[in-house]
Amino acid sequence: MGNSRLKNTNDRHAQARRIVRELAKQYPDAHCALDYENPLQLLIATILSAQCTDVRVNMVTPALFARYPDAAAFANANPQELEKMIQSTGFFRNKAKSIIACCKQIVQNHGGQVPGTMEELNPLPGIGRKTANVILGNAFGVPGITVDTHVGRLSRRLGLTDEEDAVKVERDLMALLPDQDWTMFSHRMIFHGRQVCFARKPNCDGCTLNKICPRIGVEESHAKPQKRREKSKG
Repeated sequence: MGNSRLKNTNDRHAQARRIVRELAKQYPDAHCALDYENPLQLLIATILSAQCTDVRVNMVTPALFARYPDAAAFANANPQELEKMIQSTGFFRNKAKSIIACCKQIVQNHGGQVPGTMEELNPLPGIGRKTANVILGNAFGVPGITVDTHVGRLSRRLGLTDEEDAVKVERDLMALLPDQDWTMFSHRMIFHGRQVCFARKPNCDGCTLNKICPRIGVEESHAKPQKRREKSKG
């Protein structure tokens, strides 16, 4: 199992710069995969995306946003009706509860408009730092690092952090990267995690980061599947 950990902060800074450059070449057009037209729609879509694919969320949201055009409409939604509309995204009862409670607070405390700061977004029901960073980075242009399962996994494999907790991973990445890179770095890491650096069997042979990745936590049998297959032929 790979365990060539980076020795010090300077190593990690240099590694982060290399990763930013390589991912920018590989995914110049990386973006948020959720469809939305305003901050509220992105907030709702991000809540729905928990334990659900973005593709599925994008299938559900057009009708949902037509039925509930603003925060007040969601705040006053009939829970059973809302649950039915979002049922295919999974965990629909909890998601409906979070959406209604969140939008009630937005109406009561923010004039019906999604707030644009971490301090105001983070306490809202169903939000938290990850969702807040998605909203800030994409709907408001405020730099933020979204630490989802892909960003956390890749950051550890690439030697950028030793942490498992998402907030601590975010803190480590913020210290390594200039803030103007935060949002696009998140998008590109997510793209890379979905397309190449899979959780169980990463495609190391086809990875643009192959030469600079220490493969921390990656089993050799997964890191070099092609070579193993060639040996077995003999």
